[in-house]
Amino acid sequence: MATILKTENLNKVYRLGSFTSNRQVQALNNINLNIESDQPVIISVVGESGSGKTTLAKTLLRLVEPTSGHATVYDQLVAGKGVKVGKTQFLATVQPIFQNPFEAFSRYRQVDSYLFETATRVAGHSKDAANAALETALSAVGLEYKDVHGKYPNQFSGGELQRVSIARALIPQPKLIVADEPVSMIDASRRMIIINLFLKLKQEAKRSFLYITHDLATAYYISDYIAVMNKGTVVEFGDARTVMSNPQHDYTKLLLDSIPTTKKKWDRKPVIAPDVAGELVRGGPGTPAKK
Repeated sequence: MATILKTENLNKVYRLGSFTSNRQVQALNNINLNIESDQPVIISVVGESGSGKTTLAKTLLRLVEPTSGHATVYDQLVAGKGVKVGKTQFLATVQPIFQNPFEAFSRYRQVDSYLFETATRVAGHSKDAANAALETALSAVGLEYKDVHGKYPNQFSGGELQRVSIARALIPQPKLIVADEPVSMIDASRRMIIINLFLKLKQEAKRSFLYITHDLATAYYISDYIAVMNKGTVVEFGDARTVMSNPQHDYTKLLLDSIPTTKKKWDRKPVIAPDVAGELVRGGPGTPAKK
């Protein structure tokens, strides 16, 4: 059984003001998670703004150095003292998907150049192999090379460009993809395309995801496990069904009370592979079971 994600006493303290200031904020407070599975999983980290969920994502992506503690992904140390893995090897294990796809690409550079660079520099492919890897990754998100060739970011919709971001993340075949609020900047009518795409990639491409969100209903729909964060602390963690049906912490109960449908019996409807070219699927987050 693989240890997909493990954090041990992970802390991050930010100092506010000048170097002489003693004001501090504990963004992460002794985060201890241990997820083991024989199969890829989706782990959702849920919390309001300022809860620490994005800091956790940035720590796992090596964008933020933890004050103390460690984090491993598939038994590879990725954060904390003693990290030896280089940037290229790290990016072949963990890939990001950011909140705003338009900030992930320069407006002055064609998006296919990013894909080719990822295939050659991170995945280590030759030119011919890189082209094949591009086409495979784009196909997985419902696109073709002709859809992106020679185009700049402003020639895509938010949902289309986020799918390009996902294709880019797939090229090195990482073991874990960290997605930080990946649908919050996308039109509400198109969000389910991305959400169901993650489910499809978990099942077909065998990729695990750390999904950062403030939406507990979406987290339930997409996740195998849910971690609820509040003020830098994981206040509740467990499999998605248990967290939703039998919450133990008052903060989790507060989040559930903000979702009107949670007073009904919850169940997941069968996931239908999305038509990522544009057609929404049946079912969705917050769908109560029929009685």
